[in-house]
Amino acid sequence: MTESDEQRQTLTNGQGMPVLTYLQGVREGHPWADLAEVVGPDPVESIVAGMSGWAVSGSVELGEQLLRHGARVMRHAHEMRRDLAACPPPADWSSHALGNGLRAVPCDLHADAVFSAWRAAFPVDHPDHHRGSDEEALNERLAPMLAGSVLGPVLPCSALVVDETDRVVAGAIITDRDGLPWIADVFRRPEALYAGLGANLLRRVLSDAAADGLADVSLVVSDANPARRVYEKLGFQLTGTSLTVVVP
Repeated sequence: MTESDEQRQTLTNGQGMPVLTYLQGVREGHPWADLAEVVGPDPVESIVAGMSGWAVSGSVELGEQLLRHGARVMRHAHEMRRDLAACPPPADWSSHALGNGLRAVPCDLHADAVFSAWRAAFPVDHPDHHRGSDEEALNERLAPMLAGSVLGPVLPCSALVVDETDRVVAGAIITDRDGLPWIADVFRRPEALYAGLGANLLRRVLSDAAADGLADVSLVVSDANPARRVYEKLGFQLTGTSLTVVVP
C-alpha cells in the first residue's frame, strides 16, 4: 500500500459498502474530496446524502451525475504530464533568458512577498481567480500552498522571479503531492512587459527538475485557461479530464 493509499478516505453507503475513496482537503472554504475514485455501486446518492457542501473532484462522468442531482461546477480541468526521463528538457532550457533585470531566486520567500504578483496573475475574469477577499486568497490558498500544507512540500526546483528592486513578478511552484511531482501553480504579473515570462521560467524549472532526478511532473489546467497551449508546447500531454463540483 502506498502512502497515498494510506491517506485516502472512504465513503460507504447505507449498507456499509465502500463506494468512493478520496484525499481529504479544503478548497475555497469547502471540505474537499480530491482525486475521488468510485469503488462501489452508484455512489451518487451516498455523496449527496453524506457530503452536502463538499467539493468533489473526480471523473467527468461522476461530476455530471452529481450535476443532475443539483451540484454546481467549481472547475472543469485537464490533467497533463511531462515525461522528463524519456524526453529530457533541451540543454538550453536551464539558462533560458528571463528578460532584462529579472533573475530567478529560490521559492522560499514569505507568502506576503509573493502575494501581489500571484493575485494579479488571476484577475476576476480568469478561470482560476479566487473569489474571496485578498485576505482569504492569501490565507486560504497561497500561504498554505507555499507552506506545503495543501499540495505537499515545495520542491527545490521551484523558483520565483524578481526584478531589479527584488519585487516578485512571477513564480513556478512544484510540490511533492503524495510522491507525485506536481506543478501547483505558475504565475506572472499581467503587464505586457512580462509576456512569455511564465513559459520561460517553466522551461528553467523543468530543466532543474530533471537535473534533480525527477522522472516526470504533472499538473491540472482549467478548461478555459489558455495556458494549456503553453503546456502542450513544452511537452505536456493530456492524461485525463476531471470535474470539481460542489454538492448541494
